[in-house]
Amino acid sequence: MKRLIYVLLVSSFFFGTPVIAGSGHSHDMDGGHNLAPITRQEAIDRATQTMNNLANAGTIDATWSGLKAVSAEQKVYATEPEWVITFKNDKVDDASRKTLYLFYTPDGHYIAANYTGN
Repeated sequence: MKRLIYVLLVSSFFFGTPVIAGSGHSHDMDGGHNLAPITRQEAIDRATQTMNNLANAGTIDATWSGLKAVSAEQKVYATEPEWVITFKNDKVDDASRKTLYLFYTPDGHYIAANYTGN
């Protein structure tokens, strides 16, 4: 019985299909591996899409959906730069929630969103 288990175990190494991701493959839109910096317009486009998704999911007020960015700039937090895209919404009653900030890595991966900008 031990011998049968040993044979099955050893043979599984030879007959299994190895999965190796070599160069030449790519992912994007927050799927990973894209290390090229995105442009200001790409940062705005991604932030607009994320903001609409958050509004549609009910994470933020639905009145945010469809608004345009008022600014997009790179800022350095700690030691790393980040894209900060800012949206304003006058339809929100709470003054502390009238400005929404979305943060992205320089290569375009979503980090977070908040109302403080920090």
